[in-house]
Amino acid sequence: MPRRVDHEERRTDIAEALLRVAARRGLHAVGMRDVAAEAGVSLRLVQYYFETKEKLLLYGLRHLAGRFGERVTARIRAAGDDPGPRAMIEAMLGAALPTDEESRTFHLVYTSYAVLSVTDRALAAQPFVKEPDAAEQALVALLRQAEEGGLLRPGVDAEVEAVSLLALSAGLGSSVLVGQRAPEAAAGVLDHHLDRLFR
Repeated sequence: MPRRVDHEERRTDIAEALLRVAARRGLHAVGMRDVAAEAGVSLRLVQYYFETKEKLLLYGLRHLAGRFGERVTARIRAAGDDPGPRAMIEAMLGAALPTDEESRTFHLVYTSYAVLSVTDRALAAQPFVKEPDAAEQALVALLRQAEEGGLLRPGVDAEVEAVSLLALSAGLGSSVLVGQRAPEAAAGVLDHHLDRLFR
């Protein structure tokens, strides 16, 4: 009896192949044929599951975001039973710094996707670009929780600081990616900024 095909597993395998190729060559240089070769499947199969390159990239990005969420969750668990808002923010921002192969791939591909969507109409039209920023909402919620608990310095605007922290994290991640600074130095800058927010 032939083995049943797990379609979600097949999509995930193709997405993983996309990320591997993108990490080596850059997202702009990735074609569906390259992904098929990396995954060890036919181009026709990749097209069957994704139809267009834009849909493949969107799925790959969502898969990457899911892996990032798992990485954050693992860091929060490692911080203890009741880590508190600051430790959760540190886990979230620290997970995005390119300190190993997985986080390097996350930062590189995520940034590449944002840059490509500026000039690629088909990519920009994909739902991901229009969806609310979950990371920003999570940071706002954590900062408000800290404020309610009396952990923040007076006058901190949770919404402005959430945007600032994400922008700082993204910029620091890029500086690590290109070798401008070490991951430890980038983490130190994030820690310094959080010291200014928390009592």
